[in-house]
Amino acid sequence: MKNNVLRSPLTWLLVIFAAGVVIGIGELTPDRGLPVIQPHELNPALVDPTLWSSEDHRVLDFELVNHLGDSVTLESLEGEVLIADFFFSRCATICPIMTSNLRAIPEAMDGKTGWRILSHSVTPVADTPEVLTTYAKRMKAFHPNWWFLTGSKEEIYRLARTSYFACYDEAHGGDGGFQDFVHTENVVLVDVKGRLRGFYDGTSEEAIKQLIADAQFLLEESN
Repeated sequence: MKNNVLRSPLTWLLVIFAAGVVIGIGELTPDRGLPVIQPHELNPALVDPTLWSSEDHRVLDFELVNHLGDSVTLESLEGEVLIADFFFSRCATICPIMTSNLRAIPEAMDGKTGWRILSHSVTPVADTPEVLTTYAKRMKAFHPNWWFLTGSKEEIYRLARTSYFACYDEAHGGDGGFQDFVHTENVVLVDVKGRLRGFYDGTSEEAIKQLIADAQFLLEESN
């Protein structure tokens, strides 16, 4: 009897149907895993040549100052998902757009802990903590989890080229001569282990929505 049941065309149709349903559900359920991005996967113009062959890249330690006048190091951010971008307060092109779009992150993360936005000035001599505080208030970006960072040009350029890969080789004269090196619209997502997990166009609202979803995933992953 058992063998006869297995030979039944109806039984085989039901088996095939069930298998199809399982496969279909798997295809409709996206894999939320985010890749760990290594330097050799990026545009070479953004990567310091000494790191091109690195296979376990992590954000390097640093010492900067936030818009509140507090010293900030990598240790200050231990256990946090980081969202990093590069801008300058006098920029009249992509920077205001990026900052405005990034405001969606604190709104979406309301009530969540373990995350921080780090906006690095690429003209740190001009962008003092006082200037950055004024900028944050003017852009309605003043939030406890959002730090605007300044410091030595060498330190910020080193971070941009050897940690976040968000700036091109040093150049002068951009945006009326105020910009010391050319930053991109890239916003970089970093997990709690200091690994790069995503790059997003900060001028795109849709890209920022994806960034928010991915950051929330990393928060859940780290809990």
